[in-house]
Amino acid sequence: MKFNPVEVINPKLYKDIFPYAEIPKIKFNNIQLPMDVSENIWITDTTFRDGQQSMTNMNSEQMVRLYEYLHLLDNGSGIIKQTEFFLYSQKDRNAVEACMDKGYEFPQITSWIRANKEDFKLVKEMGIKETGILMSCSDYHIFNKLNKTRQEAMKMYLDIAYGALENGIVPRCHFEDITRADFYGFVVPLAKNLMDLMNESKINVKIRACDTLGLGVSHAGVELPRSVPAIIHGLKYYAGVPSSSIEWHGHNDYYGAVTNSTATWLYGGASVNTTLFGIGERVGNTPLEAMIIEYAQIKGNIKNINLEVIKEIEEYFEKELRYDIPPKTPFVGKEFNVTKAGIHADGLLKDEEIYNSFDTGKVLGKPPLVAINSYSGISSIAYWINSYFSLKSKEKIQKSDERLITVKNKIDEEYEKGRTSNISTEEMEAMCNMYVLNNKYAYNNKAI
Repeated sequence: MKFNPVEVINPKLYKDIFPYAEIPKIKFNNIQLPMDVSENIWITDTTFRDGQQSMTNMNSEQMVRLYEYLHLLDNGSGIIKQTEFFLYSQKDRNAVEACMDKGYEFPQITSWIRANKEDFKLVKEMGIKETGILMSCSDYHIFNKLNKTRQEAMKMYLDIAYGALENGIVPRCHFEDITRADFYGFVVPLAKNLMDLMNESKINVKIRACDTLGLGVSHAGVELPRSVPAIIHGLKYYAGVPSSSIEWHGHNDYYGAVTNSTATWLYGGASVNTTLFGIGERVGNTPLEAMIIEYAQIKGNIKNINLEVIKEIEEYFEKELRYDIPPKTPFVGKEFNVTKAGIHADGLLKDEEIYNSFDTGKVLGKPPLVAINSYSGISSIAYWINSYFSLKSKEKIQKSDERLITVKNKIDEEYEKGRTSNISTEEMEAMCNMYVLNNKYAYNNKAI
């Protein structure tokens, strides 16, 4: 152990920042760090590991199907670079073997193991090239959970990493609770020791910075330990960790999962860890689909990624896994681009770009819609028909079309009777076919 931690008699718990009886504090030092976006950035997935612990466990067949969906979504781009699995149950091992048999380049299959050398045998027997290893970094964990000194904890972690390298396995070191850890007193020495092991073995060593309680802050000028820019910058420039070996794993406890992951990319980390729809411990992880959108905005493209596959994955989650995606979830919820304001509906009818920031129909297979309720006018009904039935050019219904009056009257009658809920999609489809379209169209512009 070339670099020793700063040993302390009492754990450093940052009680001025984390007074347990109050909401945590953000302390500012106004230090502005330079942005440093790597040429290559990517996404990793932990749906099968961290994600599924928060919902009904998937069987082997379901995991294999979702792996296929991730492959189709990535579509050879390499943006969704890896996904990780448990190896402890026969169900998980069966799923891993079936996924490996697919022979896909992306996402690559990795694993997660406990911090003991016996588990490396399992990783090696299955032919997996990389595994995650838990390395708790804060004194909350070192002193209060492991009952060790910093020196003892660091030695244990390095022994385990060395065991991985002895077996020719890439260790992905999960720096648990990094946003409450003594960065220069423990995190940097541990990372520097790991980089020494990497240089000696000529095998890559990765560091996953785990924001276990979602306490990371993406603002500029924030003090450690909560500053994401300072953590990523510090790992790269004070600990000598290359960008390609820096990964962020965030949770959404303080609504910061996406912004903290983006800050990782902006300040020098190459990889962010995610789950489909943000499933995960407590309030969840960073949503994979959100980071694809962030990637697109930072890099100006999404290479070959096929975003329309997300719609298929949504349907699989809801029908096969019985998982309800909140309807207003950005980009994936059923109502994420459904407007309820009449004036917005009129704007959409005139020019979709007025109230839709990109062509969600073309990119996501989800055209913008309007909700039909007691406040909906003729414009809303006309737009709903054109969007829902994918009517183009001359087929489009104009708001001056007198047939719309009949539909509007039927809707008004419902609310005069005391109805309070929106008119459902099924009701609208039936009324529009009957009174406007004469059963000429079904959903997605397919003739009945």
